[in-house]
Amino acid sequence: MARRVSCRPVSVRLLSVLFAVALAPVAGAAEDPLTPWLQARVREHIAFFAAPLPVADAPATAGVSSLWRERPKGYAGLPHFTPPTSLAPLIRAVEAGVVNITTVGPGAVVGAVKRSTGSGFVLTPDGLVVTNNHVVANAQGPEVNPSGSGVTPGKDGPREVPVQQVSVRLADGREFPADVVGRDASTDVALLRLNGAGLGTLPSVFLGDSDALEVGDWVVAIGNPFGLDHSVAHGMISAKERVLGVGQFDDFIQTDALINPGNSGGPLFNMKGEVIGVNTAIISEGQGIGFAVPINLVKDLLPNLRENGKLERGWLGVVINEDGADATATAPVVKDVYRGSPAAQAHIRPGDRLVAVNGRPIGSYLQLLRKVALLAPGTEAKLTLLRDGGTQEVAVRLVARPAQEATEGLSNRGGSSANDLGLVLRDLTPEVAAPLGYEAFLGALVSGVLPRSPAEQAGLRAGDVVMEVNRRRVKDTAAVKAALERGSAGASILLRVQRGDALQYIAIAR
Repeated sequence: MARRVSCRPVSVRLLSVLFAVALAPVAGAAEDPLTPWLQARVREHIAFFAAPLPVADAPATAGVSSLWRERPKGYAGLPHFTPPTSLAPLIRAVEAGVVNITTVGPGAVVGAVKRSTGSGFVLTPDGLVVTNNHVVANAQGPEVNPSGSGVTPGKDGPREVPVQQVSVRLADGREFPADVVGRDASTDVALLRLNGAGLGTLPSVFLGDSDALEVGDWVVAIGNPFGLDHSVAHGMISAKERVLGVGQFDDFIQTDALINPGNSGGPLFNMKGEVIGVNTAIISEGQGIGFAVPINLVKDLLPNLRENGKLERGWLGVVINEDGADATATAPVVKDVYRGSPAAQAHIRPGDRLVAVNGRPIGSYLQLLRKVALLAPGTEAKLTLLRDGGTQEVAVRLVARPAQEATEGLSNRGGSSANDLGLVLRDLTPEVAAPLGYEAFLGALVSGVLPRSPAEQAGLRAGDVVMEVNRRRVKDTAAVKAALERGSAGASILLRVQRGDALQYIAIAR
């Protein structure tokens, strides 16, 4: 029979050490209002482990006719679990960083004004505020805002009209006008900047790690539901990585903390007082089912919004094997690498398994797509990959995603890419030539130019028509390819190009 050993004394000694560390005076501790509250939680855990050890391994008491089980008398409770006490200290520590947002914009009727409210949180002491995109953009189309508020279709289809005025009110009553720095509808995130006097010392929040969340973790939502200032709701994480079918960035945290219209854009806090999500959506037919954008996704997006005002999507240049379990259950496997792409320049090759982006693990194709697409072109990303049983790290500088036809031309499996110059060509057939006003088979039409390619550096652009290659007349893409193959390796290429009504020679250095 196996020997059973209790580890309670060891746990008590370990927690006693943690208790001493937690209660030891440290520099600046008095400045953190959460310190006493966290110390109290440490005391509760120590008291739990120091309690008399119940006979945990003893058989459970049988109920009437053995239809159920009961705990033995004196059972102290589930290990590693302490029931939550008051959340008031946590709320006092974080609520100053939560703001109410009021927007005034055009209504459904010409000349009418629509006023709406939402929530947000102070990101930096100098006045950057995070909220939802739909809080600061009056959507007019058949869709419904994630917060549940209806909208009126425009006669030309779905469209967004920027609001005329945005004002932000802090918990202490101060109110500031705000400008929209950047916003993105696909993630429903917006970044605002406050204007006026008194900026520089605003009560900003701390951001946490949403990847570290577990189902069952306690959370607190603070916002402005139905205009009720700084309402607090608590609950837990109900699920992670929820897909709601709203786009490729579906990766929502589900919580049963109450989220209502007006909560949109407000923070979802963990028990450390850190923001781990931006409250975004509800299911109108249900209760206690709310969704938040993970804060790690927001962290990746914010630099893009600040610099570009919108989501400028980065491009890596790989084809991922989406067959079988590799696409959904494990780290994505590279199936192909586009020529001249950032991945090719970083020497990523087919068969590599991508396991992390900037130190954050990825376990599927969609996770890789989200993390890369949220990074702005020009960003240097650090990729961790598995190759031949070993782990390697490579630095990749992302570029803007090429047009679809240009991407197809980069494929190593063939296509109409003109050698390694970065040109994507198509035949100037009568169907293609007529709308452009060109004669059929006048040359080869440039339908795309690859980023950072020799062709782009030489000044070629989509819409040009290549008529000569190294003084040889060409009439289609096959002739261009043949002329390029006859050229000397490493030699410059001279093209004669028609651009509109002008003819010009362009030299491309290989």
